Amino acid sequence: QVQLVESGGGLVQAGGSLRLSCAASGRTFSSYAMGWFRQAPGKEREFVAAISYRGSSTSYADSVKGRFTISRDNAKNTVYLQMNNLKPEDTAVYYCAMYQTSWIRGSRWSYSDLGSWGQGTQVTVSS
Repeated sequence: QVQLVESGGGLVQAGGSLRLSCAASGRTFSSYAMGWFRQAPGKEREFVAAISYRGSSTSYADSVKGRFTISRDNAKNTVYLQMNNLKPEDTAVYYCAMYQTSWIRGSRWSYSDLGSWGQGTQVTVSS
């Protein structure tokens, strides 16, 4: 069983930046791909970014390409999401998740691909 704890969310003005962190414990973090997802009120959860187990492969949703960067530090069991040039449409609860595989399939995903989820952290971008 793995525990994932997100942090770093908050309120920011449009054009601003935030860095989300997700700390993992209870499982071999470095063996699994990690991802960030988000869910806005009244909408389905959507893929944001993913990174392979060693960080050599990443994938992003079209809506965040060029603005968000996913990275990981396997020594710290932590995955990060650097979010720049934030827009009001980025407002959502952001969740990190651990894949059940080492590699990612680009932006394609299904709930069965993910083994564990964090509790989520709220990101609010004001216009």
